[in-house]
Amino acid sequence: MTAAVVFVVLALLGQIWGHSATNIAKGGKVTQSSVGWNGVPERAIDGNDASIYRKRSCTHTSGQTKPWWRLDLLKRYQINTVTITNRGDCCHERINGAEIHVGNSLNDNGNANPRCAVISSIAAGIAKTFVCEGMEGQYVNIVIPGRKEYLTLCEVEVTGTESDEDDPIAACD
Repeated sequence: MTAAVVFVVLALLGQIWGHSATNIAKGGKVTQSSVGWNGVPERAIDGNDASIYRKRSCTHTSGQTKPWWRLDLLKRYQINTVTITNRGDCCHERINGAEIHVGNSLNDNGNANPRCAVISSIAAGIAKTFVCEGMEGQYVNIVIPGRKEYLTLCEVEVTGTESDEDDPIAACD
């Protein structure tokens, strides 16, 4: 096999494997700390990853201290990954320092749950995936702690498997 053929085969396998995980965020319910510029929280799970705000696919909070966005998955899951698409037309640095939290508590609006990742930066208009290594939770929060800021998310995708913890049969195994 030539190097070109190997590259094509690996690229095709990567596409297949990359799309094999189901986005469990789409079936959830969302809320956020505030709504600015009509940037409702549902836009982050609408399946449209357009990163230009005027295309109406991005969320937006008001400028506030500790803005947050929360996804309720309605069931407990073992969370594998959280992928965030950042705004591309301006202000991409606003997401710097945000945190992803996963857990089952609504203390502090869900922001007190264990932290999966800190977002050091996401380039303008780019999607970046964060690995949560099977953290269990019904809630996935994205919060910018410690400063007054706007939180804008153009798409949030979550992969994971339903937790067996609530299954009485699995608890007996």
